[in-house]
Amino acid sequence: MPDRHQQGDFFVCDIFDAIPKDDIASMEHPLFSLATRPDRRILQYDHNGTEITVTPSVKGLATIHDKDILIFCISQLMAAINAGRQVSRTLQLKAHDLLVATNRETSGDAYRRLREAFERLAGTRITTNIVTGETETTSGFGLIESWEIVRKSRGGRMVSVSVTLSDWLFRAVVSKSVLTLSRDYFRLRKPLERRIYELARKHCGRQPAWTVSVDTLLKKSGSASPRRVFRKMLRDMITADHLPDYEMTEEPGDLMRFTPRGGLVSSDTPPPTLGLDALEEARRLLPGADIYALEAEWRGVWARSGSPRLRKPDAAFLGWVKKRAAR
Repeated sequence: MPDRHQQGDFFVCDIFDAIPKDDIASMEHPLFSLATRPDRRILQYDHNGTEITVTPSVKGLATIHDKDILIFCISQLMAAINAGRQVSRTLQLKAHDLLVATNRETSGDAYRRLREAFERLAGTRITTNIVTGETETTSGFGLIESWEIVRKSRGGRMVSVSVTLSDWLFRAVVSKSVLTLSRDYFRLRKPLERRIYELARKHCGRQPAWTVSVDTLLKKSGSASPRRVFRKMLRDMITADHLPDYEMTEEPGDLMRFTPRGGLVSSDTPPPTLGLDALEEARRLLPGADIYALEAEWRGVWARSGSPRLRKPDAAFLGWVKKRAAR
């Protein structure tokens, strides 16, 4: 007989080239440590009615680099949801795929650090009243509920890993409370660069600009540095100019201004419209890909190239998809 009530016990992370996604709540509020050494502080944050307490395990607080695991899981789940697939908060993933997708080495040391990241994510406890999926509850939870190595290689490295996300995070994904990240996010080495990019992406988005005081930025970043040191770090970031998608400048009055780089702000030219046949052909060329995210990314490429008028947008889109498939 047919299985009329399918209940997926776990979701297999097998979507090719899923677009990076991050949950809005952890982008706006500081849940992760920016330290590069074990951080065993209890973090307290209170801003505009949002209260957060982050308690570490003996392994220390989860770091902003540990968050790569969550971004990978969120990206896979959102791509599956957009493709109409059934999802579960328990995911089975290949460690190698995660390392490649997040721009990490695949050495033995990288697998060891990945295991340590799982331990910190599971051990860090959060108590908060942040709203996810239009539901406000004050609750305590781990960033991930559990994890286990499903399969090891002969050398003892993890090959396949099972991860169960917290209800809080899974609710954010199902309600689509997520934003797309630049793939260059994973190329940012410094923790503060990653955190500042998250804040710019959340608060500036595709607006013409976002201006914020250094004091507020210090609070929202979660940095433990004194204000004068933090300001110097921001000025160093302005000089390096590494932030994807956004340019940061210093303004009078101890303010920082973020403006989207070319192509992020909508132009006067309406975006090209794609036909259903083109989307179906793209789905055939890249099986398992989030086709609507691909469409959005292609429109971003079109905008950054000056928003030219296209006689045959379907052909232009499919040509771009074919190049992606070839890579």
